Amino acid sequence: MIGRILLVVLAVLAAGCDFAAKPVLPLAEGGKLVVLTINGPATWYEDAQGHPSGFEHDLVELFAKDLHVSFEYIFVDSPEKAEQALAGQRAHLAAALLPKRFDLPGGLAWGPSYRSAQYQLVWRATFPRPRSAADTAGRRVGMVGDSFVDPLAASGATLPAVIERLPPDTSPEDLLQRVADGRLDGALVDSARFIVARKHFPELDVAFDVGKPVDFAWRVGGVDQKRLLDRMKGFFARIAKDGTLKRLADRHFAHAARLSAIDAGTLLERINTTLPRLKPHFLEAERVSGFDWRLIAAIGYQESHWNPLATSPTGVRGLMMLTEDTADRLDVKDRLDPRESILGGARYLGLLADTLPPRIREPDRTYLALAAYNLGIGHLEDARVLAQRKGLSPDAWQDVKLALPGLADPQTWQSLKHGFARGHEAMQFVDSVRNYRDMLVRVEPREDPLPPRPVPAPQGSTKGAVAGK
Repeated sequence: MIGRILLVVLAVLAAGCDFAAKPVLPLAEGGKLVVLTINGPATWYEDAQGHPSGFEHDLVELFAKDLHVSFEYIFVDSPEKAEQALAGQRAHLAAALLPKRFDLPGGLAWGPSYRSAQYQLVWRATFPRPRSAADTAGRRVGMVGDSFVDPLAASGATLPAVIERLPPDTSPEDLLQRVADGRLDGALVDSARFIVARKHFPELDVAFDVGKPVDFAWRVGGVDQKRLLDRMKGFFARIAKDGTLKRLADRHFAHAARLSAIDAGTLLERINTTLPRLKPHFLEAERVSGFDWRLIAAIGYQESHWNPLATSPTGVRGLMMLTEDTADRLDVKDRLDPRESILGGARYLGLLADTLPPRIREPDRTYLALAAYNLGIGHLEDARVLAQRKGLSPDAWQDVKLALPGLADPQTWQSLKHGFARGHEAMQFVDSVRNYRDMLVRVEPREDPLPPRPVPAPQGSTKGAVAGK
C-alpha cells in the first residue's frame, strides 16, 4: 500500500492561520511526503468521478512511488502561501507549476526544471489587438501576482499598460473572465494555464508573447532537502528519458491545445439553444450506461453537433452517428430518433469499454473506448498490438495514441489483423470529445460525483498480453 495511498488534506491557508500543528517529519522517521499545491485544472483537480487528477498530481504520485512513501496534500491559495508554509517546515515541497527564480543559498531550494511556458498577453478577439508592447499604453492589463511570483519580473518583460494586480488567490479563470466581461482590456497569463482555460473563453485570443520563457520546478523546503533534491534529479531525468514526462504533458495539455475558438464558441451557443431539449435523453443514457451524461453529450456533439438528422456519405446516421449494423445490434429501431440514438450510442460505448481487459484503469479505459467508438474495436486492438511492439503499454491511452498513426502506414498496417485505418482521426476524435466534455462540465456542474462504472470480471489470464491476441 505504501506509495499508493492518497490522503487529501483540505487545509486552505489564510493570512495568520496556523494550518498544521507540527512541522513535518523527515521521511526516514516515518513521515508522509507532505506536498503543497493549488487547486486548478493545470495542477490538481477532481475529475467527473471525484478522482484526483491533474499534471502535478500525476507527477507527485509517481515521485512518491519512487520514494516508496505515502503522501498527502495541503491546498494553498497562492505561491506566496506555499513559500510561507515551506519556510515554516509545514511541508516537504510545493508542486503547483511554480516559475523558477534565483534564490540566495541557505534557504528553500528549487528542484530540476520539468516544464517551460511562455507568458502571453490575452486579449478579446473583438477588440483591436495590440501588435507590440507599445500598443498597450493606456490599456488596463490584469495579472495575478504576489511577492513570490510576479509575471513581469519572472519573464524579464515590461509593459507600458496600466497594470492591475489582482489578489494572489485569484484563479486564472477569474482573471480571464474579467477580460471576457470587458472589465479588463487584457490579461497576462502563462501558456500552460491558458491552454487548459481557453476552451471556456472562445472570445479571447493571444495578442503576443511577453518576455522570455519561464521554467517550472518544485519548491523544496528545509526538511529532507538534500535527500529530496538528489532523488528529484534522478526521477525527472528518468521520466524525461523514458518518455513518461512527455506522455503526462500530452495527457493533460495536448488535447486542450487542439480546440479552436470557433469550436468552443459554437458549442457554447448550442449549449444554450439545443442542449435543453436533449438533456433528458443524455441523463437517461447516463442511468442506462453508467457514463457521465456530459461525456455522452460530448460524443454526440463531436459526431453530429447534436443534429438528430445527420447522415454521412458512408451511411452512418443520427445524433450519435451509428452504423446500421451497430444500430441493429443495439436494437435501435430508428437512428434518426434522438432518444434512441443517444441511448444506443451510450450502450455501444459501454460494450466497447467492457470488451477491454479488466486490468485497464480509468481514465484510460474510457479514452480507449472512445477511440474504438470512432475506429472500431478491431483497429483499436491493432493499435494496442503496435504499442506493445514498440515497448509501450497497450493499456495506457497516451501510449496507444502514439501507435495510432501506424495504422495508416503501409509498412505497418499490412502486418495487422484488421489492416488499414485512419488512426489520426481517432486521436482527434478523443481529443475533441475530451475538450467538449470539459466545457460541459464547467457549464453544467453536477451536485454529486458519478459512481465509477463496474469493471467486468476477468475472463482468464491476460497478463502481459493484449486482449484478444
